[in-house]
Amino acid sequence: MNPKVFFITGGCGFIGSNFVRYLLEKTDVKLIINLDKLTYAGNTSNLKEFGSDSRYVFIKGDIIDSKIVRRIFQNHNPDCIVHFAAESHVDRSIDGPSEFVNTNIFGTFTLLQESLRYHKSLRKNSEMEFRFHHISTDEVFGSLGKTGSFSETTPYDPSSPYSAAKASSDHLARAWHRTFGLPVLITNCSNNYGPYQFPEKLIPLMVINSLNEKPLPIYGKGENIRDWLYVEDHCDAVLTVLKNGIIGETYNIGGRNEIPNLTIVQTICDILDEIKPRLTGNPYSELITFVQDRPGHDYRYSIDASKIEKELNWVPNESFETGIRKTIQWYLEHQDWWEKIYEQERLGVL
Repeated sequence: MNPKVFFITGGCGFIGSNFVRYLLEKTDVKLIINLDKLTYAGNTSNLKEFGSDSRYVFIKGDIIDSKIVRRIFQNHNPDCIVHFAAESHVDRSIDGPSEFVNTNIFGTFTLLQESLRYHKSLRKNSEMEFRFHHISTDEVFGSLGKTGSFSETTPYDPSSPYSAAKASSDHLARAWHRTFGLPVLITNCSNNYGPYQFPEKLIPLMVINSLNEKPLPIYGKGENIRDWLYVEDHCDAVLTVLKNGIIGETYNIGGRNEIPNLTIVQTICDILDEIKPRLTGNPYSELITFVQDRPGHDYRYSIDASKIEKELNWVPNESFETGIRKTIQWYLEHQDWWEKIYEQERLGVL
């Protein structure tokens, strides 16, 4: 499949806006329709330079609204839907799980139903192909010990309201394929990082707090381990799966960068010491502060990405060493972007 018209949900968020940018700058895409509710994490300025691009259409709306979704299908006849829209911050899901249930479960349900309606009409009237690409997370698999990795067949065992809602949406997408024949693809990715990530997440929070001479809060002892994936590599993988993946299959996308949180923060401090030293001359690492751990905090995530590597010949381009430097440099150069949305508030404390 070589899609030219994309229906993207959540395209003003972190990963979604990077995917829109990737398509517009690096492919021969014909049209992108971006449906975004513009919650706190959605930001139209992420894509402001494409506001007059005839290939890009932004529509403000909620994925739960079936009328808006149906109208997009009727007016634009997309080749695919790439579903990024989701509430995604674990701490916020602890404080207010209802939004996660509404968007991640009921929103996905609406998209699946309208996609099925559209797909059935295509089968009657044309030979046009269609794909529903559901973007998910490795958090649906729960927590690992010191060994092992998540594969595509790992049983789901979510720990937080966020991951439980995403697990539910995965199951819905899979069921709509198996029961109704909707052409579904699912990808579960590891922790993304890179430009335009909302400052509540670990890496941008640590960079911005460092620049503002504020404490660098690390949960527990900082021993929790995540696999890290540069966001542009994720975008490349999503398009690879969309074009070449087998309908009904799930693909894990990982960066093969398992790193403890404390090491992540120390790495950020070391790079900033090098390229943006503090006026005091002291190391940024003295700002590190250990705080009460998150309830239900998964110990370790590890993605086995061998399926997408072997079957679709995809591997990430960035190592963590190169990706983290690019990311830090971006936040240094885009202070005007994050100053407008930055706020330091600890969430998810019972």
